[in-house]
Amino acid sequence: MTIITVTAPAGRLSLMQRRRLAESLTDAVLVPEVGQHAPAARMGFQVHFHDLLADRMAIGGRLLSDQDIPRDVMTVNIAVMNAAWPAEVRAEVILNVLARLAEACGMQAPAPTWWVNFEIIDEGSWGSRGGVLSILQLLDSGVFTPERITAICAAVQQPT
Repeated sequence: MTIITVTAPAGRLSLMQRRRLAESLTDAVLVPEVGQHAPAARMGFQVHFHDLLADRMAIGGRLLSDQDIPRDVMTVNIAVMNAAWPAEVRAEVILNVLARLAEACGMQAPAPTWWVNFEIIDEGSWGSRGGVLSILQLLDSGVFTPERITAICAAVQQPT
C-alpha cells in the first residue's frame, strides 16, 4: 500500500500531465517496492494531486503570489508500508519520481525547487480493509518477487 501526494501551484500540471503522472509515479515506486513490474499490484497505489493557489505556497519566506519571478515549486510525499527500504532503494525511488516529473513536465531535468519526501509508516500504523494492515499480509499476493519477500521479512524481523 503506497500513497503518493503531489502538491503544486494551481494550474502547474495539466489534466494530461496528471494522467501521465498517475501511471508513471505509480511505476516509479511499484517496481522497487515489489521487485518487478506487477500490474496486479497497481491497485495498492494511490496518487493524489493537491493544487494550491499562489498565496498558499511560499519559497524563500515569500508567498509565490508576492514574488516577481514565478517559481516552479512542487513537493511529492511518498508514504509506504514498513518493508525493506534501505537507503539505496529509497534513493532509487526518489530519483525515479524526479525523472518522471521532469518527463511529464517536458523538462530536461527536475527543477531545484521540487522536493521529494520518502516516509516509511511503522508496522501497525497503517489502516485499511476495516482494520490494521501489515505488509506481511500482502506477501502471498503473488506480486512480490521471492527476493523482495525475503528482504521484507528480514526487515520486519519475521521468518520467511
